[in-house]
Amino acid sequence: MEYTALMPIIVVVVVVFVTFLAIVSRYRKCSSDQILVIYGNVGKGKSSRCIHGGAAFIWPIIQDYRFLSLRPIQINIPLDNALSRQNIRISVPSIFTIGISTDPSKTMAAAERLLGLDPKDIEQIAKEIILGQLRQVVVTMDIEEINADRDKFLASISQNVEIELEKIGLRLLNVNITDIKDESGYLDALGKRAAAEAINKAKIQVAEKERDGAVGEANARQEQRIQVAQANATAVEGENKAQVTIANSTSEMRQRKAEAERVAMAAERVQAAKASEESYQAERIAETARAERERATQTADIVVKTEIDKKKIEIEADAQAEKSRREARGQADATFATMEAQARGINEVLTKQALGFQKLVEAAGGEASKAATLLIVEKLPELVKTQVEAIKNLKIEKVVVWDSQTGSGQSSTANFLSSLIGSVPPLQNLFSLAGMQLPELLGKPVHAEAVPSSSKPNASPDRKNQ
Repeated sequence: MEYTALMPIIVVVVVVFVTFLAIVSRYRKCSSDQILVIYGNVGKGKSSRCIHGGAAFIWPIIQDYRFLSLRPIQINIPLDNALSRQNIRISVPSIFTIGISTDPSKTMAAAERLLGLDPKDIEQIAKEIILGQLRQVVVTMDIEEINADRDKFLASISQNVEIELEKIGLRLLNVNITDIKDESGYLDALGKRAAAEAINKAKIQVAEKERDGAVGEANARQEQRIQVAQANATAVEGENKAQVTIANSTSEMRQRKAEAERVAMAAERVQAAKASEESYQAERIAETARAERERATQTADIVVKTEIDKKKIEIEADAQAEKSRREARGQADATFATMEAQARGINEVLTKQALGFQKLVEAAGGEASKAATLLIVEKLPELVKTQVEAIKNLKIEKVVVWDSQTGSGQSSTANFLSSLIGSVPPLQNLFSLAGMQLPELLGKPVHAEAVPSSSKPNASPDRKNQ
């Protein structure tokens, strides 16, 4: 049972593995010295697809592949009896090196015409093409031109041969001409003539050189004698000029020495004078600088001291002002605190009095007049005391009375005392001034017309007080 359950998994694994192997087996890589040619169904209008130095996947059934080698091929071309432009047959043995072209257009041509051929077959095809083109180049040139100008000959061969090789996808890499021969011995004769010409030319050149050498030697000796004589004359003349020059130089030297001594002495005196003047000038400048320094020192001492005193006074004034400001601020704060405390005390007293008056009014049945009466009754002793105090301290040192009887039978002295007592305001008048009425239990109001005449002040001229 377990094996049966694992069968589908095994089949899937095998199929995947086989598919992977098939894919790997159809993936082809191309080395750098090869061209991978894929043919079959490679695209519409294309006979093949060429890949150089890469890789590609080859689809099975519909595609296949082959390789073209890029390795160079050497071909020996034994060209014999080639007819030149002078109708002289020559042999031009050479070695050509060719290979498959890597140009995409040329590679496609190689895939179309050389794919599947052996290297020997490719070599044979290239050999036939090279031989035909080589004969065409030889027939257009002279033997002398072929033998003398090898570069032109090789350029012509390369140009003609490479054009034909590219048609089948090949490329000419190198051309090497080993030798050039002819059956008639024309080239040998040309060689001998060239050798004889070279020998004769060399002999002529040798003779010319020998002649030139002899003439040159004679000319050299003549030139030597002339130059020696000239040199001797020049030497004598030079010696004479040298002696004159020496004498002139000695005289000039003495003159210059005397002039130099004179100039030196004058310069020394001038320099001494200048030194003295500069010394005096320096001393004057030094004295001036010293005086300026002393003056600056004294000025600095005075100014600095004054500035210090000024700063000190300013600092003390600022300190005193700050102290006064702080003391004033402290006094103001204390006064404010005292006034605030007094205000709070007065407020508290008034608040308590208001509460007491409120309770007093409540106790009087809500009638404010009765409450006021109660307050006055409470203060009545103080009021009476105040009335008595009004005449208590009255000092009368001497009273002279001329007593006389009035019509009512009272004496002037009695009237005086009665008037003095009557000068004290009665309670009823105090209550009236306060806008209140004296309670009946303290007495009835006294009207002005009920007051006896004896209670009025007597202004009689018979009574005098002193």
